Amino acid sequence: MKRRAAIRSLFIIAGGIAILPSCSEQAGKASIQLHNIDITDLQENLLAEITETILPKTKTPGAKDLKLHLFVLKMVDDCHNKADQDAFVKGLEGIDTQAKEMFSKEFKALSSEQRIRLLEQVASSAKESDRQRFYNITKRRTIQGYLNSQYVMKDLKQYELIPGRYNGYAKVKESTDKLS
Repeated sequence: MKRRAAIRSLFIIAGGIAILPSCSEQAGKASIQLHNIDITDLQENLLAEITETILPKTKTPGAKDLKLHLFVLKMVDDCHNKADQDAFVKGLEGIDTQAKEMFSKEFKALSSEQRIRLLEQVASSAKESDRQRFYNITKRRTIQGYLNSQYVMKDLKQYELIPGRYNGYAKVKESTDKLS
């Protein structure tokens, strides 16, 4: 009887050890794997709100629906140099700080008009700062991600071969000019 209890306990312990690595995954990390920049899940959510402010949802899907914040993160991680990556992370941290200074609220608690005013102020600041570089990178990559998204490429753009459709029933207008 004790042998069965010991074997049962051994299986429970082995199962716990097998599950343990999945439980020890660091909480608060970005939802995609990044190699060069270190972003928390709170910063990822903030970036999602910023991209949604740049491309809001209307009749067409917004930046959050198309997950453009993940595109921005991946592009910054893979395609930008170390200086841009550092400025991106510092600028992302600085946006929430600036929102608290201007409106005494976090960025995600602001109304859409306040968000737009904040981002316009960041974009139009006289001196080059990490926040401005962050905003320029984010805006450029958000628009790039939107224009290259599956939604835009399949649903909005209708591809036609040049010179276009052939219409055999179109009447040709006679020219009034006579050649000499």
